[in-house]
Amino acid sequence: MSLRNVVAVIGAAVFLLAACGERQQMLSITTGGTGGVYYPLGGGLANLLSEKMPGVQATSEVTGGSVDNLKLVGTNQADLGLTMADAAFDALIGRDRFDGKPLPIRTLAVLYPNRMHAVTVQQSGIRDFSELAGKRVSVGSPGSATELMAVRVLEAYGLDQSIRRERLSAVESVNALKDGKIDAFFFCAGLPTAAVTDLAATPGLTLQLLDHAEAAERMNAKYGPMYTAGSIPKEVYPGMTNDANNADVWNILFANESMPDGLVRDILTIMFDNRDALELVHKEAAQINLENQARKLSPVPYHPAALAFYRERGIAVE
Repeated sequence: MSLRNVVAVIGAAVFLLAACGERQQMLSITTGGTGGVYYPLGGGLANLLSEKMPGVQATSEVTGGSVDNLKLVGTNQADLGLTMADAAFDALIGRDRFDGKPLPIRTLAVLYPNRMHAVTVQQSGIRDFSELAGKRVSVGSPGSATELMAVRVLEAYGLDQSIRRERLSAVESVNALKDGKIDAFFFCAGLPTAAVTDLAATPGLTLQLLDHAEAAERMNAKYGPMYTAGSIPKEVYPGMTNDANNADVWNILFANESMPDGLVRDILTIMFDNRDALELVHKEAAQINLENQARKLSPVPYHPAALAFYRERGIAVE
């Protein structure tokens, strides 16, 4: 072999070794539909982790929502996920949509509260929650925790069998309501949520949110203490004249119990030390704090490495 060929072979080998050495670890974050808060917040976290973790490329994935996220992460088809606490508890114990198959999930952090929106427009003539009986109502997209909670809210009012049920995403629900194809829809998300803002800004329509806060106590009696009565301030969406009384549930960032301790620590360190960057993506990130981790807001046990992280930060998590 000529000297030139030897040099070429060595050069190619060096290039391949360097390429292998620079291979990045892929980290997937499951979020939700594009009309909610999970999607931008998950994307912001993915960008942050990619920037701050050497050798890691994090990506956010559009999904049907919490239930899909739990199944993907619980079966190691994704690394991280955002979910509502009630869906997470169902996954942990194998209840309802998880068909007797508990998933090995663990909480990394409690994030912010989701507000259940029971949405219609004044032009529909619906003013009270009880008036949903017999109406065409979207309960959320298949695989979402919105659907899970919406059905429980309807059940608390004895309306779960009396509506004409549709299963649409937030964006699809808004479009269907604008077109007169449905009368109302549910969507559980942070404030503000883009799809509801879009509806509120539609010329010729006036947003109407239906009060249902009393459902929280009824749901807790059946499913466990995961829901609280809350309110959506009238300043959040254009056209609102009064605060809307609603049911809340907290969101959590979670992973499979098999996630390595070091990775858990790195994720939490970056998220909490750079929360201001997440606030630029969505203002609900302002509610992500260390103190909330000690308030028993998640029914799913914390990952051991997360517990160690919070202890080091002076937070006692049970």
